[in-house]
Amino acid sequence: MQHQNDLTFPFKRSQIQPVWRADRPQKGRFREFYQCDADVVGSKSLWQEVELIQLYDDVFNQLNLEGVVIKLNNRKVLSGIAEVIGAEDKLIDFTIALDKLDKIGEEGVKTEMLQKGITEEALEKLKPLLGLKGTPVEQLVALKEILSTSVTGLKGIEELEFIYEAFQTLILKTANLEFDLTLARGLNYYTGAIVEVSPPKEVQLGSIGGGGRYDDLTGIFGLKEMSGVGISFGLDRIYLVLEELNLFPFAVLANTKVLFINFGDKESLYAMQAMATLRKNNIACELYPDSTKMGKQMSYADKRSIPFVILAGEKEINSQSFTLKNMKSGEQSECSIQQLLEVFK
Repeated sequence: MQHQNDLTFPFKRSQIQPVWRADRPQKGRFREFYQCDADVVGSKSLWQEVELIQLYDDVFNQLNLEGVVIKLNNRKVLSGIAEVIGAEDKLIDFTIALDKLDKIGEEGVKTEMLQKGITEEALEKLKPLLGLKGTPVEQLVALKEILSTSVTGLKGIEELEFIYEAFQTLILKTANLEFDLTLARGLNYYTGAIVEVSPPKEVQLGSIGGGGRYDDLTGIFGLKEMSGVGISFGLDRIYLVLEELNLFPFAVLANTKVLFINFGDKESLYAMQAMATLRKNNIACELYPDSTKMGKQMSYADKRSIPFVILAGEKEINSQSFTLKNMKSGEQSECSIQQLLEVFK
């Protein structure tokens, strides 16, 4: 934070960078992976959480990734639960175990909590909390009664209600917003909202994003009493999800829009003249480098997901035209260079 005096707060920042962790590599879990972060530092306003959830939704909407679930909880709610069941001094052990509910099940969570010194009596008090049903707002109403003796817990519920009520009006485009009481994320610096993003159900993969509110995290860098909130996108996992669902945007797969078939040197020179005009109009095109079998060149275009090929042989040179083939439909049409520009625009 050596430039903290040069910043205007609230300060918004984003970055994409490689990160590392000591882990056993497996599908969707890498020792090195790319992460995109977005943070707002210097404001306690809950509108920041609302805006970051909208950011998630906007990104997944643009990727046509439907069925993504944004799970939301609050660290204050977890603190309130620990307080109410008498496990306040075991908050960290309690939240770490609770966060594993979807992986090891209720019995596994209970066993881990008992091993950490959380009593049977506390676990009995926890049981009704794990069975909350209904919409997020309905669950929070029920939770409010259970946590009625915890000031901290009620504050957490109030913050969650603000966010969920905002999205009664601000309708999400693609993502589903859910309340997940067991969500803890295992990071002790979160102090308010906790967010985690799950991929569509048909993809067996861990979270593809997450984050939350952190108060005074910047204090370790000398910037005291500065609240912040941030989210991250797991780019490598999002890549895997898009790949599995065959959702890569067409423009990404087809950087080259048209491939000119190579019939020989004379024909290639004719093609290169046309390519200069297309490229001048920002139309990505290329010439197959070798005069080889037509089938091989067509196969190359197909494997590269190039949507169009142009055949320009002696007939086309004589008529100053081009035969355009749509690789998806198989349709062919004869075009002038001006007509090609219109097609690709």
